[in-house]
Amino acid sequence: MKITVRVEVRPTENIEKVRKALYNVFEPEKLEEKIEEDYRVLIAEGNCYKSLLKLHSLLRTQFILDAAREYLKRGMYDKGLVFYLNKQAAYVGVVSFCSFEYGESPLGAIVFHVETENPRRLIDWLAPRTINGRPIREIEPPSEDP
Repeated sequence: MKITVRVEVRPTENIEKVRKALYNVFEPEKLEEKIEEDYRVLIAEGNCYKSLLKLHSLLRTQFILDAAREYLKRGMYDKGLVFYLNKQAAYVGVVSFCSFEYGESPLGAIVFHVETENPRRLIDWLAPRTINGRPIREIEPPSEDP
């Protein structure tokens, strides 16, 4: 599994606040800052499910598993998935999904790219099916891809 999270730092933003938003939803193994065009970008990487444990926990404490599952399924492809989180909501420790990278999150979204052999299993772990908002069955975290 390879997880890459990208978030723009706009000229009007404080980089420490953007970093906090990122760390509120993701635990990177590596974090670097790059300059792209006219702005800075934070690029975080992780190589296992442990980097997603904060997100996993927030989805449950906020009782948004059903909505999360739908957003995650929309971004699924053969060997991975892509999804977007609102940067301002993440700053205050709240998960709010966006449909697009730009537009719904005025300062740009936090963009997750997850490469994995079995994206459906990852979705089932992050946001399992529910009945009345409660998970039907929690599964073990996905094993590391070879």
